[in-house]
Amino acid sequence: MTPRVAMRRRSAEAAPAEPTEKGNDGKNQNNRIYLLVSLSLLFWALLFYFHFAEKQIQLQPQPQPSSSISLRVDKFPLDPPKEKEPLVTTLPPIVEKQEFPFVIALKTADNKSDPCGGKYIYVHDLPAKFNEDMLRDCKKLSLWTNMCKFTTNAGLGPPLENVEGVFSDQGWYATNQFAVDVIFSNRMKQYKCLTNDSSLAAAIFVPFYAGFDVARYLWGYNISTRDAASLELVDWLMKRPEWEIMRGKDHFLVAGRITWDFRRLSEEETDWGNKLLFLPAAKNMSMLVVESSPWNANDFGIPYPTYFHPAKDSEVFEWQERMRNLDRKWLFSFAGAPRPDNPKSIRGQIIDQCRNSKVGKLLECDFGESKCHAPSSIMQMFQGSLFCLQPQGDSYTRRSAFDSMLAGCIPVFFHPGSAYTQYTWHLPKNYTTYSVFIPEDDIRKRNMSIEERLLQIPPEQVKIMRENVINLIPGLIYADPRSELETLKDAFDVSVEAIIDKVTRLRKNMIEGRTEYDNFVEENSWKYALLEEGQREAGGHVWDPFFSKPKPGEDSSGESNGGGTTITADAAKNSWKSEQRDKTQ
Repeated sequence: MTPRVAMRRRSAEAAPAEPTEKGNDGKNQNNRIYLLVSLSLLFWALLFYFHFAEKQIQLQPQPQPSSSISLRVDKFPLDPPKEKEPLVTTLPPIVEKQEFPFVIALKTADNKSDPCGGKYIYVHDLPAKFNEDMLRDCKKLSLWTNMCKFTTNAGLGPPLENVEGVFSDQGWYATNQFAVDVIFSNRMKQYKCLTNDSSLAAAIFVPFYAGFDVARYLWGYNISTRDAASLELVDWLMKRPEWEIMRGKDHFLVAGRITWDFRRLSEEETDWGNKLLFLPAAKNMSMLVVESSPWNANDFGIPYPTYFHPAKDSEVFEWQERMRNLDRKWLFSFAGAPRPDNPKSIRGQIIDQCRNSKVGKLLECDFGESKCHAPSSIMQMFQGSLFCLQPQGDSYTRRSAFDSMLAGCIPVFFHPGSAYTQYTWHLPKNYTTYSVFIPEDDIRKRNMSIEERLLQIPPEQVKIMRENVINLIPGLIYADPRSELETLKDAFDVSVEAIIDKVTRLRKNMIEGRTEYDNFVEENSWKYALLEEGQREAGGHVWDPFFSKPKPGEDSSGESNGGGTTITADAAKNSWKSEQRDKTQ
């Protein structure tokens, strides 16, 4: 076969494949058209979808403004801008602290250029019937004593002559033990940080002569008469705008008597005293008394007045130096009278021990003329003694305790209620640094020898304790109200600072919404002042037996003090009578 024929034959064999290739190209072209149409429909469908979806979102209700505080979160700066509501995070509402009216007074303490910042005292201008009128009618202040001479010299009484050289030449007066009402009020008139603007006051003073008021009606008057002035006082106070700030919890007053004269337990005419300290309004106030209740929270113990009322610091320094250099020939001494009507009293045993000791000194006090009534005799004995015995009288406390410490004599107490739980503002918490404690039962049941007990104390320790007592003197005496000490703080200053501190703590706690103590129990009031720094709860105490109340059937007439006498209406009456019998009460 020739090449030409072969080529023609191969061309003929390949010819049928040509129509097949052209058919495939047609199909592929149709498929492409279908794909383009589908993509176009999908595009328009998506376009319409997003268009109507955005319209629907815009028609939805917008969120309403909230009273809560909102925090706006800014978008990341590289994000493209969008016309959408900014992202909002809602926080819980913040509760603002209540703004108390007394915040202004608290802030004065921050003003370092104001020497009175945080120390201002506002004094109520009471009607004269609550104070000055009582002094004008002074003969009626006591059934037993003409108090007119004792209210002279701003409440200090008549000057004492230094005939025997027992006193210093200036600053000594025959001061009545119940005269603190008028002494304190007159000292307040000299206070450097008085204010007429009560909004600045750290505390508010009520110059009511509560002690003089109750004293004039203790005998032969019905309870309506005894309560009248107290009821009128609280009615007057509660109408004042100053009262509304803290409902009286920033108010304080002074009564130069024991607390039991203001705590009548019933409405029986035969019951003792008035009910001032049981009035609801009075429970909010702080009352400063010469003897407080261990079971109540609205009264605080302050010192009895002594005979010494210096006008200058130098008078105090000279007296202290003199007490350091005295020759003390007696190991211990006691000035007082027995209590034969009280079977729990240990005074009889103490008097016997003084009589039978060669190193003990006794100054007996009873009705009638006695050296015990002469301040010079009392102070002379205390100045010659290393230790001065201070048992309970008709109540826990005695003026004698302060007279003896003024003489540089180390006090010996037999009940914690005689000093340790009473005068916590004025005496160190560590009572062993300045005193000796002998529990009453050691005398009553075990007949302990006081002489032997005191001789066990090393002479060097006695010297240290005496120096501690002498250093306490400025804070235990009331300076002359007609002048002021330069650098020393007297009993008035210590008391006012303590009240201001108490009110300031209360105000700060109110702002913070907290209480000072956990599970506060008023019946345990005596324990709280003894707590260490940071303690917030009062538990059991070694002195609990001394302050236990009587069990049913044990003593229905009053409140037992556990380790000694029973605080009753009769005890309060006897305490009042004892002013005549025992000037060192």
